[in-house]
Amino acid sequence: MIGRSLLALAMLALLADHAFASQCPADIAKIDAALAANPGMLAAQRKPVVTLRDMSERLHKAGKHTEAVESLSHAKEMLRQMGVAVD
Repeated sequence: MIGRSLLALAMLALLADHAFASQCPADIAKIDAALAANPGMLAAQRKPVVTLRDMSERLHKAGKHTEAVESLSHAKEMLRQMGVAVD
């Protein structure tokens, strides 16, 4: 019984990670579009967003999708706090 429960949890974790995998490129594209739509953004504002975006892309390519989604979420929130529409 416990073995089946653990197997079920492991399967759910794998499925969730695959769901995040497809979210990463979409979020990266949203951030890229937001940055392109705001070329006058100060370098000091742009740099941390670009750093998080680039780190997220590396995490995605390394198969660390949960971490990538978290980083992308932080980057999008930074843009929102600056008044930049992301979604």
